[in-house]
Amino acid sequence: MPHHPISIALDRSSPVPLYFQVAQELERRIMAGELPAGTRLENELVLAERLGLSRPTLRQAIEYLVDRGMVVRKRGVGTQVVRPRVRRPVELSSLYDDLARVGEEPRTRVLRLTVEVPPAPVAAQMDLAPDTEVYVLERLRLARGEPLALMRNHVPLGLVDLDEEKLSEQGLYRLLRAAGVTLKIASQSIGARNATAAEADALDEPPGAPLLTMDRVVYDDTGCVVEVGAHVYRASRYAFELTLTG
Repeated sequence: MPHHPISIALDRSSPVPLYFQVAQELERRIMAGELPAGTRLENELVLAERLGLSRPTLRQAIEYLVDRGMVVRKRGVGTQVVRPRVRRPVELSSLYDDLARVGEEPRTRVLRLTVEVPPAPVAAQMDLAPDTEVYVLERLRLARGEPLALMRNHVPLGLVDLDEEKLSEQGLYRLLRAAGVTLKIASQSIGARNATAAEADALDEPPGAPLLTMDRVVYDDTGCVVEVGAHVYRASRYAFELTLTG
């Protein structure tokens, strides 16, 4: 199939990042069948020049579509549209809501809630200017009275008003949604490591016990980061369940 020349009207005055405008429009066209499976996109340099974008900006848009399973990069072929997945609308869920849904009686103990400048790697993930302050919250999540997870989150100021009482009674995502934030997509990595002495004590585990880790960056519908989370879970009490399609 020949390369498909693409033209997209971009709103350069919009607060929505240009890469996200491109990615969402291409996603819309793929889902609508305007760019059917097998369609090859133009070379990134050519397409970036056509749209008046820098190559890194266009690459970011294409990476978004790769992550969504909309396009693939093939050696010798270039970027090609693939058949969209059959997708159910799945919400970004919080651990609190997941536990409540299955009757695990979640409770939250707020260990720390401050406003401070985040570490440099977190600030970079949140695309913040140096010395920008954010909410930093650390919580212990319990299920049926037993410790289950330690959660550390960074949230930009101005999105939602957080206090210990609210965070003790509700999940963070529920508070964000109630404040009008639309959680759109997350980038997440799952791993494992041994507990530190402090983590083991908080989670009622022996020192060095295995923990599952989950690091997540959550974006809203304008492509802005609304939360960076780093959670650890007791491997003896928790498992991640993933559905994979071939």
